[in-house]
Amino acid sequence: MNDSATAPTDPTWTQLIDQVAAQCDQPVSQDIAPLVNALVTRFDSALDAVLLYGSCLRSGNLDEGVVDLYVIVDDYKKAYSQRYLSILNAWLAPNVFYLEITHGGKILRAKYAVISTTDFERGAQYWFHPYIWARFAQPSRLLYQRNELVRKRMHQAVAHALITFLSSGIKALEADQFNIEELWTRCLMFTYAAELRAEKETRARLLAQTNLEDFTRLTVAAEPNLAGLLERLPNGDYRCLSDPKTRKKTLRHWYLRRWQGRVLSILRLSKATITFRNCLDYAAWKIERHTGMHIEITPMLRRFPIIWGFKVMWQLLRRGVIR
Repeated sequence: MNDSATAPTDPTWTQLIDQVAAQCDQPVSQDIAPLVNALVTRFDSALDAVLLYGSCLRSGNLDEGVVDLYVIVDDYKKAYSQRYLSILNAWLAPNVFYLEITHGGKILRAKYAVISTTDFERGAQYWFHPYIWARFAQPSRLLYQRNELVRKRMHQAVAHALITFLSSGIKALEADQFNIEELWTRCLMFTYAAELRAEKETRARLLAQTNLEDFTRLTVAAEPNLAGLLERLPNGDYRCLSDPKTRKKTLRHWYLRRWQGRVLSILRLSKATITFRNCLDYAAWKIERHTGMHIEITPMLRRFPIIWGFKVMWQLLRRGVIR
């Protein structure tokens, strides 16, 4: 087991799992149930679990948003009738799809990512890039699980995601005292920079403020599993115990993740043109929503979406949205 996790038999790990389970089991909007039912029907015996994360979880408003879901399957071949989709999923997880249904006079929309249980567990604990562990260190909800064993595996994976997220961020911070908001804002900014994402520090800070109670409870539960990295102070703040040598090495890791993330983002965007209906429009809308920068999608770029991906990256780099 790597240095980002404590042995599951440790009592401090059990306390963390209990906190994660309490978070994952919190109720959600009833409007999400029809989306989950559609996915249960779609994936049938291949489905292990469905997780909710993202902005709709935080706001509870499905009227204008797109629900972010993770579909956890036991086997890629079993999950798809088309073999090329299972190959794409195994090559670069996850595959991303769009789901739209009408229920109770409302149009419900979801973006769902498909990943195997094994890949999800590996991504939460061992992946160098933060694609999985950055997302699931944040609050999530377990909407469906095949059985109690799968439920426990999901809780373990989410707990590992939290520990990996905090340890990877803390090691890159200066040895200083931080409150919860500042600690999570700084760690979130590292992960934002590692993907082709347009979020700025204000977005990370808003996320930290919005989820401050959840982040406080999770950090309290995680701190005993971060011995030598993080120390809780009597006033509720935390002291990062990073040393200059470790910090320098970790900052190099984050630099590598930034370049790795740009390549992976282009590859995933290109793959999404096969699986995600209207993915270019969705990506352009999301960029404009977070930055105010309009991205024009010409007929030529619709024909060659990979070129579109490189064009977007160049525009974001040139305007300083990403660096």
